[in-house]
Amino acid sequence: MKQPCFREAPLDLRASVPIRLRKGLWWLRFLTLGLLDSTVLFLAWILAKYHTDAVDFTWQIPSTFSPILMTIAIQIVALAIQGNYQPGKKRYDYLNILKTLTFAHGLILAFVFLYQPDVDISRATLIWSWLLSTSLVSLGRFTTNVTLEHLRHRKILGQSYVFIICDPEDTEKFISLIKKEKRYIICGTASPRCLDRYYRQETLEKLNDLGVTEVFIAWNAIKNRMFIRWLFQSSGILVHLLSAEIKNIYRNVEFNEIGGVTCLSLDCPIITAKDFWIKRSLDFCLAAILIFLLSPIFLAISVAIKLDSPGTVFYRQTRIGLRGRPFQVWKFRTMRSDAEKLQRELEALNETKDGIIFKIKNDPRITRVGSFLRRYSLDEIPQLFNILCGEMSLVGPRPLPTRDVDKFSEHHFIRHDVLPGITGLWQVSGRSNILDFEQVIQMDLSYIEHWSLWLDFEILLKTVKVVLTKEGAY
Repeated sequence: MKQPCFREAPLDLRASVPIRLRKGLWWLRFLTLGLLDSTVLFLAWILAKYHTDAVDFTWQIPSTFSPILMTIAIQIVALAIQGNYQPGKKRYDYLNILKTLTFAHGLILAFVFLYQPDVDISRATLIWSWLLSTSLVSLGRFTTNVTLEHLRHRKILGQSYVFIICDPEDTEKFISLIKKEKRYIICGTASPRCLDRYYRQETLEKLNDLGVTEVFIAWNAIKNRMFIRWLFQSSGILVHLLSAEIKNIYRNVEFNEIGGVTCLSLDCPIITAKDFWIKRSLDFCLAAILIFLLSPIFLAISVAIKLDSPGTVFYRQTRIGLRGRPFQVWKFRTMRSDAEKLQRELEALNETKDGIIFKIKNDPRITRVGSFLRRYSLDEIPQLFNILCGEMSLVGPRPLPTRDVDKFSEHHFIRHDVLPGITGLWQVSGRSNILDFEQVIQMDLSYIEHWSLWLDFEILLKTVKVVLTKEGAY
């Protein structure tokens, strides 16, 4: 069976484990900018207070500065939510800073009127605090940016260790371009082959050993390799795509000019890992709750299966999961006990376009109870135990049998880079009505690329609708 070579890589790519250096730099940047913003915001409120009529601080608990500290905390949180402490140019986006602080001031004003009606803040004080806050925060960011650039060019500030992946004939060109930027130390170069399925894990290990924090990749080196973003994010490496012909746009990216060439930067936000572990915790808790609530249905289905046809209640099959690792998936039996033997005789009736997935309408192997269970997807319920074991998730690409995976092309293995799920985009987009496996892969790619907790929530809601309407089920 064809399987991607993932050595010692047990985690879903979304469970990012950034290298310590980038994580340390992120916290250092956050603390530095947060302290700077807090200082200038405090100064802005003090200047506004003494420039206009005094504020009647009835909030005093226990000092006059308590209300000011509370408003500063709201402003800092608003800036953090808007990504003004993330790497890249967004932390110097002055228009975004203006919008964020304006929103924060509106929030503060609403809070005062609704919950502290005794506080009398003059309009002049509020206007001056807004003007001074936006001006001083922007000035502080501008000064910080100019100072850092000056220190980098004089090589006083630490430089980033980078690696270049491009065609051999372009190596010298890219090296000369990147050397124009004084903040980079080039650790080495490699051909696009290092991103192939059999070498990518070795490449990541080498980059981590070298302490590389950023990698420059020629656009033609990652054609048909849409997993590249998650691949490097999982190691905490910032990716720059170098090309004049960038056609695909990812989310959470920004354009930069490096060495006089426009490139697309794909950063690795620290929140990625946090989101994944929240997802894993929710999966575990919801699976445990559902198993408890559905236990009477478990019993009823078990009795119905035993009365309907000879054979076991549960059906166990080897499926391919995370990182190409086989595991046993559990389902209620919906077919005759000799179903797998009969499948070989029915292969000629397969309705899927490329034959990777086996699907036929009016499958003669399905029992009467099995037909009902499949219509409402009740046969999938035992997979809640697979979720408890950490082998599956509620939402993700469906795990396929070894028979299907044996027919995979290289680009199909991207679906094994995340935990498989009970439901997913495929299931809520037509299920059995989709007979072209390439469409399934495109849906899996879309899910991986745009994954978020909110997307999982949307898919779960759509799953309920699809199950109740029996859409695409057979």
